[in-house]
Amino acid sequence: MEQKTLTINMGPQHPSTHGVLRVVLEIDGETVVKARPVMGYLHTGIEKTMESKLYYKAIPCTDRMDYLSPMSNNLGYCLAVEKLMGIEVPEKVQWARVCLAELTRINSHLIWLGTHALDLGAMSMALYTFREREMVVDIYEACGGQRMMTSYIRIGGLAAELPPNFEKLVRKLLKVLPDKLKDYETLLTNNPIWINRTKGVAVLSAEDALNYSCSGPMLRGSGVKRDLRKDEPYSGYENFDFDVVVGKNGDAYDRYKLRLEEIRQSMRIIQQAIDGMPEGPYRAHVPGVVLPPKEDVLHKMESMIFHFKIITDGFVAPKGQVYHAIESPKGELGFFISSDGTNRPNRVRVRPPSFVNLGALPVMTEGRLLSDMVCAIGTIDIILGEVDR
Repeated sequence: MEQKTLTINMGPQHPSTHGVLRVVLEIDGETVVKARPVMGYLHTGIEKTMESKLYYKAIPCTDRMDYLSPMSNNLGYCLAVEKLMGIEVPEKVQWARVCLAELTRINSHLIWLGTHALDLGAMSMALYTFREREMVVDIYEACGGQRMMTSYIRIGGLAAELPPNFEKLVRKLLKVLPDKLKDYETLLTNNPIWINRTKGVAVLSAEDALNYSCSGPMLRGSGVKRDLRKDEPYSGYENFDFDVVVGKNGDAYDRYKLRLEEIRQSMRIIQQAIDGMPEGPYRAHVPGVVLPPKEDVLHKMESMIFHFKIITDGFVAPKGQVYHAIESPKGELGFFISSDGTNRPNRVRVRPPSFVNLGALPVMTEGRLLSDMVCAIGTIDIILGEVDR
């Protein structure tokens, strides 16, 4: 009896692909023989757009790559530009950035948990996680005036001083979230349906994770203890005490438990940042490069001139190339900037964790059931805005 396989398209509009992704599947009955991700349906040309803008005006582009981790994207880009310009930011800025980056990690992981559970049929989880996520975006709104695309982290510091109610809002989140995490675990961790859908599914060995250059929870879920916050500290992370969480089995269930524990570790870091936040300015004093405080612009002629020049003409960066990477919620997010000595970057190239981690999808799904494909895509935690850029 002749056996034949069938080639089908999953997407590009499938509701469980976390964006406009297409996967070409070759199946034998219900078994996936071959899986090939096809990207490009959400291509925005963000990297080329950044090359046409002044260094400052490229910051809003970063918000729109991984739109669930805007502060992390801002931080990675600004650290790269500061490295190129040789700018040292005040200690308060470092601690505030760490606090904001970890709030972003919580925001991203909450959205991941809600949508991943929704993919697998646990509809109520999305309502619960979005409820707590609202507390995080309330903090964003207090800082930058917007709930998502804040562009609050700027070259040389922050856009403005931390709002007066910042500490109150953060402490409220830290008080509420631990009990909510226990609620999530009560609903999912020992749920037989959840276990059947995730345990032993989308397995990625440590060897495969390294071979496919995976990072973040995808790499740590396979047992590899790699975290840039510990291994290559930036923005003052060396001052904070936290644990790097790793999994054992490299399956979707391990990555679920790992991300929940990462939220707890982020809360530890935020607590330390709030308790020990140093006094000082919220931006470096580098006339002609770092925007002066808004209140000075309104009352001091010199500051108004600097503000006008930076916004209209930008600043000239020295010739050279820099690369700076951070540990974003999805993994290693790196910015490569090449300067030709003008007021615009000659080349901007992003190392996006979503795009790189997505490359491991075939090895996680081939030989598995077709129904496991939805779980595999969800457990990677991809954002197509970052994949396609």
